[in-house]
Amino acid sequence: MSNIGTSILCLIGAVVVIVVIFLASAIKIVPEYQRLVVFRVGRCIGAKGPGIVLLIPFGIDRGVRVDLREQVREIPHQTSITKDNAPIAIDFLWFYKILEPTDSVLKVGNFELAAQGMATTTLRSVIGGIPLDDVLSEREHINTVLRTRLDEVTERWGVKVTNVEIREIIPPREVQEAMNRQMSAERVRRAVVTESTGTREAAINVAEGEKQSAILKAEGDRQANILSAEGAKQAQLLRAEGFSAALEKIYSVAQTVDQKTMTLQYFETLKNLGAGPATKFIFPLEFTSMIGNFLKGQEK
Repeated sequence: MSNIGTSILCLIGAVVVIVVIFLASAIKIVPEYQRLVVFRVGRCIGAKGPGIVLLIPFGIDRGVRVDLREQVREIPHQTSITKDNAPIAIDFLWFYKILEPTDSVLKVGNFELAAQGMATTTLRSVIGGIPLDDVLSEREHINTVLRTRLDEVTERWGVKVTNVEIREIIPPREVQEAMNRQMSAERVRRAVVTESTGTREAAINVAEGEKQSAILKAEGDRQANILSAEGAKQAQLLRAEGFSAALEKIYSVAQTVDQKTMTLQYFETLKNLGAGPATKFIFPLEFTSMIGNFLKGQEK
């Protein structure tokens, strides 16, 4: 009985192991970003997933995983000859995304190796039609041309080239030295231009300042002269008005003075004139009129 029980246990264990092996080889879990291209007895039956995919084990079904995420690959430095026969080294990155998992497996043996070879060939072809100066200055244009040509080739493999970015361009040493000299000369030229521009602007600002100062000074002098003339005019008017008022006052007072008052004032004036120490001869008005009458009688 013990031998029979042991045999049964061994049989059950073997069955369990076979079932586990069967399930392990039959059940595949495919993530969201992957697809499983299934071959059944050598014939492709399509892409499966995502989720749980059941395969017939023991070599009947075989699955090839394909990543649908955008991938980036580096193309190391490649020496290319420009249109004007200048050797340059260029490395770049290219980005791609698999759109048709089945085509990427069926239509190309090693997609990445084939794409890398195509990228280097396309790069040499593009650079060969562009002069060195354009290669150094039109990097974006070269990126666009590379992406377009690579995409045209990889499209039949179910792959979309999304972007191409040139990372570094290394020109020949003599070209680098010439570029350095050119950049130094350009920096010196810009410094001289900037300095001369600053000097010119400073001179213009000084001249403008002097001009504005002269204008303001002239304007101030004009306003001062106008105000001075206005003041003199007003002062003369006030003096004239005061003199006129005084004359009117004197005239109005004189109208009220009688002959006696005038005589007294006359004598008072004579008295003041005679009070001084100097010798004076005073002839009254009556005496002068008498002399005048006498001279008129002699003439007759």
